[in-house]
Amino acid sequence: QVQLVESGGGLVQPGGSLRLSCAASGIIFSIYAMGWYRQAPGKQRELVAHITSAGSTNYADSVKGRFTISRDNAKNTVYLQMASLKPEDTAVYYCNPVRVATSSPLFSWGQGTQVTVSS
Repeated sequence: QVQLVESGGGLVQPGGSLRLSCAASGIIFSIYAMGWYRQAPGKQRELVAHITSAGSTNYADSVKGRFTISRDNAKNTVYLQMASLKPEDTAVYYCNPVRVATSSPLFSWGQGTQVTVSS
């Protein structure tokens, strides 16, 4: 049974930083590309960053230069370092193994972690 547990969200002022973590279990973590998605109120869930099993990364234009995705295969964990946060980054953030060609998640969602950017 696949479990994805996101953590690290919170309330932060514009311009601030947060580091999200996602611990995965029930999968051979190292073989999967991992993605961070987010869903803002009233909007569709979108992929904001992914990292392949080889460590290559890709970012949505909206977060490029501000967010950094990384992974620790020994800990079965993927991270999202977020800097220069903007109010429009407010969303629930989720991780999931990702089919890179289609940006599609491979498993059921975890509970997500709420990020709120507000003064």
